[in-house]
Amino acid sequence: MSIERIDSTQRMSRIVKHNQTVYLCGQTACDPAWDIAEQTQRCLEKIDDLLVQAGSSRNQMLSVTIYIRDMKDFAAMNAVWDVWLTDYEKPARACVEARMARPDLLVEFSVIAAY
Repeated sequence: MSIERIDSTQRMSRIVKHNQTVYLCGQTACDPAWDIAEQTQRCLEKIDDLLVQAGSSRNQMLSVTIYIRDMKDFAAMNAVWDVWLTDYEKPARACVEARMARPDLLVEFSVIAAY
């Protein structure tokens, strides 16, 4: 069983592939001016790009964990998420309120997919 690491740095790999499974690093949006809807949209676009790079797709997502800074933003985040997945298979999902690495981060997505 081989492990493939893509776009690795000293601290992490953006993508890890092992045993027909893709693990994406946590996806965040970087502009503190963006609200939860914009940050969510930007994260989901990054997830699309990484899934394609890994040879996977939205339909092959197995599990997504969403970390949200404040549950008051849950409905606004879900509004963007729901549109993004309208025509796709739905992954298992968890959403938890969490202290973020930086105060301007409102949401982070962790994705596991098949390929």
